[in-house]
Amino acid sequence: MPAEPAAAAQEPGLRARKKEQTRRMLRESAARLFAARGFAGTTIADIAAAANVSERTFFRYFDSKEALLLPDGIELFGWIERELAARPDGEEPLQAVCAALLAAAKPFSAGSLTALTHPLEGTEALVVGRLVQAFSGFEERLTALVERRLPSGTPDRDLHAAVLACAALSAVRAVLRTQRGRRAAGTAQPTAADLLPRALALLSQIGTPAT
Repeated sequence: MPAEPAAAAQEPGLRARKKEQTRRMLRESAARLFAARGFAGTTIADIAAAANVSERTFFRYFDSKEALLLPDGIELFGWIERELAARPDGEEPLQAVCAALLAAAKPFSAGSLTALTHPLEGTEALVVGRLVQAFSGFEERLTALVERRLPSGTPDRDLHAAVLACAALSAVRAVLRTQRGRRAAGTAQPTAADLLPRALALLSQIGTPAT
């Protein structure tokens, strides 16, 4: 008899873990399909089948296909901001941004990184508008965080911060574009997680005197 309350106490936790696992499988399946077929070329039925669940189950977790894009992107934005805020105060701004991007990108799928660049081509107008709005707000917040790290006497401090923030995000765009090009050419294609450190390292070297 004493074992029953313990089992009952564990059951809600098990249900929560299973729900989170299903939600994660749906997001990961969608990210793979979006990357391979594009947003417009992927259906809810495709996503559900790839996650090995029914369409009815899909709608228990997400209202629409579009909803799969926004939560990961917004969550990723917040993660980057927190990582950057936690970097040492004396760290060089570009180095801090690159480190924050690398730390934040690790838990996310390659498909989620598209939120750091530009809305997916072929996406419905409503989703494009929401993604553009979310991205613009993130870009402004990231610029503000970079500006706080620059010395107060930095010439054109606001411009300097904007260039650094936008350059770092452009490096992410370059990774995704390069990956798409290699995929189309049928050449070996490291994952976005493999290419991102290389891209940010190249960015850090720009303007550095040759040795």
